[in-house]
Amino acid sequence: MAGTRFRYVSLIFRGFSSASNAAIQQNKFLVPEIRAKRVSLFEKEVRRQQALLTRLEKIEVNYKGLDNVKSTLVMNKGVSTPYNCAQHLGELLMKQSVVAEVNGELWDMHRPLTSDCTLKFINMKVADQHQASLVNKVFWRSCSFLLGAVIEDAFKEHVTATLHSFPSANVRSGSFVYDIHLTLQDWHPSQNELKQLAAVFQKLVRHNHFFERLSVNTKLALEMFEDNPFKTEQIPNIAAESSDGSSVTLYRVGDHIDISRGPMISSTSLVGRCSISAIHPLGDSLYRFQGVALPSDLYLNHFAFGILESRAKKLNPARIPELRSAQE
Repeated sequence: MAGTRFRYVSLIFRGFSSASNAAIQQNKFLVPEIRAKRVSLFEKEVRRQQALLTRLEKIEVNYKGLDNVKSTLVMNKGVSTPYNCAQHLGELLMKQSVVAEVNGELWDMHRPLTSDCTLKFINMKVADQHQASLVNKVFWRSCSFLLGAVIEDAFKEHVTATLHSFPSANVRSGSFVYDIHLTLQDWHPSQNELKQLAAVFQKLVRHNHFFERLSVNTKLALEMFEDNPFKTEQIPNIAAESSDGSSVTLYRVGDHIDISRGPMISSTSLVGRCSISAIHPLGDSLYRFQGVALPSDLYLNHFAFGILESRAKKLNPARIPELRSAQE
């Protein structure tokens, strides 16, 4: 029976003889411990921000749906989310909505509303071409996030996977991407290993995790990612480019937390069939993990999905990051 490097596959482990990159230190803690620390800080900050709402204020949400359907909801400022609004409007709307549009701006389904607004919901079958392009990017971006969640915790303790970043969503490229540093040199995964990773990805999305959004200050973001030299290098620049010049947007899915401007899809249940199509070495032990996925309500036969998989195997043309932290 073939061996595996992965933690969550019941195959016999096979050792390997690749040297670790000396510039990237082995994590002092296992991934579950790192994640537990981040989740604790995340939840503490959520409670702190909620405590700032000393009294509930009401806001008026004007919903505009298909066929000129309109409804006015009275919701709680800073507490109620588009998802909460959808709960009042219908179960189908709640389950199918990928992202909201609030006063013309794309808005996460679980992000609190902050003022009186006009609200629309967008699903994966939207007819408007512009909206379709936007929601496809949201879907692709969310898949990159989930890919990072899978790979970070996929390997056995002999291999450290350090998340670097994922590029802006580009649906036309044919694949979603996450660039990840591994303490492996010149690794070329087998088809069996790609299938193992895809199985873990598929298992994750079936858990119906919500994407939780939280904006934090630079200091807290640095504390949460102090174990990751790439993220700690990126955080000051990300914060400087934020609307207030000092905040970083985080997302949480289950016990995994990462950085992204967003927005993201409402829930992992919106992701259907998926494949980890290729892993390309980029040099300096950096690997580009690539995948392709379908929305859960879209079905393709094996032949058609195979065409998408073949396209997704080609090296994604997104810019290759520089490993400054690894070189210093």
